[in-house]
Amino acid sequence: MINIGVLASGRGSNFQSIIDSIKSGALNARVACLITDNPEAYAIERAKSHNIPHVYVNPADFTGKDMFYRRIADELKVCGVELVALAGFMRVVKKPLIEAFPMRIMNIHPALLPSFKGLHAQRQALEYGVKIAGCTVHFVDEGVDTGPIILQEAVPVLSNDSEDSLSERILTCEHRIYPLAIRLYAEGKLKVIGNTVKIEE
Repeated sequence: MINIGVLASGRGSNFQSIIDSIKSGALNARVACLITDNPEAYAIERAKSHNIPHVYVNPADFTGKDMFYRRIADELKVCGVELVALAGFMRVVKKPLIEAFPMRIMNIHPALLPSFKGLHAQRQALEYGVKIAGCTVHFVDEGVDTGPIILQEAVPVLSNDSEDSLSERILTCEHRIYPLAIRLYAEGKLKVIGNTVKIEE
């Protein structure tokens, strides 16, 4: 069993998918803590309802981003976290946290990386006119959505799709592949070679 630390800024639906996978027995892990940069995040309510410790870290309390991320890294270490899962954490993670958990921070992104990095990925996909969209779980490095790709799932783009309808279909896939990626990590099946993740049988 591994200890997971979750970082979330909003409703935390991917956080919930991780909790559900643990409760169903599909994922042999424990959520050791939730850290949020938003005191109004609904993810906090999810943590409370499952007796998961939560910490609000206010970015305004720090003179710079490095200090903010050092504090988060310290909180995660105190909780004995082995893997960090970003679940709708709306900030670009900086070096102090990445160095504290090298190739031990995962993110879920609502696009088939390396296409459509950054914010509003679903809108970018629609504006570009792609016929296939999807989501990606990847390890976090110092770039924006540039880390080694772990898993991806494709979603067809329908002719009448709006940003909301496409987002909802992608989200269903996110809830499926994020816990799976964490399970593969927990089972020691992920090996990072350069910028490639090999999944061992």
